[in-house]
Amino acid sequence: MTMTVHVDIVSAENEIFSGLAEMVFAPAELGEVGIAPRHAPLITKLLPGEVRVKVSDTETLEYHVSGGILEVQPHLVTVLADTAIRAADIDEASALEAKAKAEEMLSDKSGKIDFAKAQAELAQAMSQLRTLNRLRKRGR
Repeated sequence: MTMTVHVDIVSAENEIFSGLAEMVFAPAELGEVGIAPRHAPLITKLLPGEVRVKVSDTETLEYHVSGGILEVQPHLVTVLADTAIRAADIDEASALEAKAKAEEMLSDKSGKIDFAKAQAELAQAMSQLRTLNRLRKRGR
């Protein structure tokens, strides 16, 4: 029998996923982490990117988070995301538009923009586009 860990992925808006998994992969602050059942306790900041939940040998669920916190206990993994969406539900046109808008804001030299906000929006859009590209390469 395969060991599993309970996984909850939640955002401010709603619960995205709750169930058992064999493994969880997440974009932690110092690099991607892989969480197996009975992992040592851990709390880390999440960067924008893809969270993968390996439910079985044949099924892996993919989500995009804009950042947040990852809490790991031996039998529970909790992803507290700022925002989260199923990777397959990412709107490519919106991500491309957000990227273009953020790049335009960053090129504005008038000083009338919020530089940090523009950088965050650009990072979010780029992260969504990377997630879409990985999905395409995997043939989904």
